[in-house]
Amino acid sequence: MRCLAVLGAILLVSCAAPTPEAASKTPPPATAPAPPHVLDQTAVLPRTGLVSSKVVLEHPLDLPKMPGGSVGEYEVKGKKYQMFIIDAGDNQKAAFLLIDIKSGLQNTEYLAHMGGYFGTDGTRQVYAFAKLHYLAGVVGLPKDVADPLARVFASRLH
Repeated sequence: MRCLAVLGAILLVSCAAPTPEAASKTPPPATAPAPPHVLDQTAVLPRTGLVSSKVVLEHPLDLPKMPGGSVGEYEVKGKKYQMFIIDAGDNQKAAFLLIDIKSGLQNTEYLAHMGGYFGTDGTRQVYAFAKLHYLAGVVGLPKDVADPLARVFASRLH
């Protein structure tokens, strides 16, 4: 009987709540920050040559300083390229994102007819433009090939 009493006392002590000092030393459980809200704009991407599309939470196509957006992978006549669209929320934010892209490009050329820029980000050619509250573009094609694709893309943005 005495053995049961000792065993019961041990169980009570081991199940007791921690003291306030011990509780304050225990770090709160880590919570991951909520991912940024990114709108799915894959339906706006042109369909011709579309192989796949996805929503990327940040840095679509590894473009620096860019928030999340939608990216389409394309293949037409053996040429592979990407198109991207970012819903910036308003016209001004889209314009600032375009300036951010421009700052990351080399050999930049202003495209007056599109209100955008064409240049390279090292190994890839980038054609980017802002329309309404969107920043969009074509990556991986020379300007003369990307321009008509970008015009069709821009016509889809409302």
